[in-house]
Amino acid sequence: MKKYSGRNTIDTEWLAAKVRRHVVDMTHRGKSSHVGSGLSICDIMAVLYGKVMQLDSSNPTASDRDRFILSKGHAGAAVYATLAECGYFSTEQLKLHYQNGSVFSGHVSHKGVPGVELSTGSLGHGLNVGCGMALAAKKQCKSHHTYVLLSDGECDEGSNWEAILFAAHHQLDNLCVAVDYNKIQSLAPVADTIGLEPFLDKWVSFGWHTQNIDGHNHLELSNAFENARQIKEKPSVVICNTTKGKGVSFMENSVLWHYRSPQGEEYQAAVSELDITLSRWEN
Repeated sequence: MKKYSGRNTIDTEWLAAKVRRHVVDMTHRGKSSHVGSGLSICDIMAVLYGKVMQLDSSNPTASDRDRFILSKGHAGAAVYATLAECGYFSTEQLKLHYQNGSVFSGHVSHKGVPGVELSTGSLGHGLNVGCGMALAAKKQCKSHHTYVLLSDGECDEGSNWEAILFAAHHQLDNLCVAVDYNKIQSLAPVADTIGLEPFLDKWVSFGWHTQNIDGHNHLELSNAFENARQIKEKPSVVICNTTKGKGVSFMENSVLWHYRSPQGEEYQAAVSELDITLSRWEN
């Protein structure tokens, strides 16, 4: 995958379907958590990597590459799967996810994994580092952009709001945040934990350019990220309204699948649904 034009030929709907299938397989094989969290971001990941970001998988550390940080590090399976499908390493290596001694840890890790910019897991850290990357790029007159994907539950963290203030103060127009607003966090709905609403208004009051979209609609995602690249003197946030567990009917909108691992009949049922979706793009 080489796309310094900011465009490429990857079908993002197909990429999202492939990543969802990998996420279910990876969490099944490793008996790991966070399948629901991974499934909710597959469309965001597919559009960013398949269409928006300027990247070269043959040169993952190119100085002019766009940067991506998954701040909600527990959804790391979706990042690994996206990178594999985009040519950073073989999809066969995804079988090592969550295995003893593997570089593909449950929470995303940059160590030994080409294309991962930052190891994350403790929530509320990714945006702070992203702000640093964006500020450094501006000071060095670099043209690349930094993208940070937050979870909605992660927006309970005060460190994020400090970073949000910082980004607006420094007019980091090369920084774009996507919020995976699936409205369910680890043990309960977001609204029952610490309510975020009026969520968009908070970002506006902090001085950000805001967009509120369907986080599974690829046209809306593409347009929103492209719009964000045109904004000057303000950082941008795209609030992506998503469904936790998207793509597997019995996982959707269920807090159970934050920690539950797909096994047995549940795994087979999930695979059957996802294979039907994949067949639309591969036949």
